[in-house]
Amino acid sequence: MRLLTQLIIRTFSRARQLAAPALVIFLSVLLSACSSTSAVDDGDSRDPLESVNRPLWTFTWDYADKYVIKPTSEAYSDYTPTFLRSGLYNMALNLNEPSTIINNLLQLKFSEAASSTGRFVLNSTIGMLGFFDPASDFGWNREQEEFGEVLGKYGVGDGPYLVVPALGPSSVREEAGDFVDRYYWPLAIIDFWPNMLRSAVIGLEKRVALADQEQLIIESVDSYEFVKNAYFQNMNYKVHDGNPPIVVDEEEEAEIEAFLDEFEDEIEE
Repeated sequence: MRLLTQLIIRTFSRARQLAAPALVIFLSVLLSACSSTSAVDDGDSRDPLESVNRPLWTFTWDYADKYVIKPTSEAYSDYTPTFLRSGLYNMALNLNEPSTIINNLLQLKFSEAASSTGRFVLNSTIGMLGFFDPASDFGWNREQEEFGEVLGKYGVGDGPYLVVPALGPSSVREEAGDFVDRYYWPLAIIDFWPNMLRSAVIGLEKRVALADQEQLIIESVDSYEFVKNAYFQNMNYKVHDGNPPIVVDEEEEAEIEAFLDEFEDEIEE
């Protein structure tokens, strides 16, 4: 199927977040297990836990999302005044700015770190703790940077694909990065329930934003594979700041070239 997809493209071109200790133990065991297991020839090497992930995806998409998350997000969207939704979401994301500053500095992205610093200072003061976003008026747009992206920038792979029950797609690298991000100030000093409220606001807004794309998931032949591939493409896009490198499979390219040459010869005859 992948070969066929690339062939079609080439042809037309010629004529597109809480239990920290448990999480550390889980990730350590998972990484150890995966490091001692060779990639399965008939499967996806990115997804050695597919037999576990698929049932978790079924539970997440067909039950948790359908009966709880989606109805809750729709009610939140319908009955919460727009200005209040916007303000709460801005406040929740404003608390991520300090981690973004540090993660930018770790990647030597100094101008981006300066922009995030300006955003945090301005929005936390004039913007009333982030409820308003006056920084955007100065061209300091929100660009969240996570520690998982820092790891990816320095060559750390995604690790095994994970489906977090009721939350959706993730990976070992992203979970490890989220663990570190939660220990940046001020998230590290926020109490449990305020932090849960913050996470709920972000989660609800993300689910509302997904409404425009969920039909693609519904109409896909295999929603699990569709979401998994979309996840890895998105992470690759984020790690490379919107400009991911083009990876060329020389064997597939040679096979496609040979087929196209043969196809052209037959047309000429």
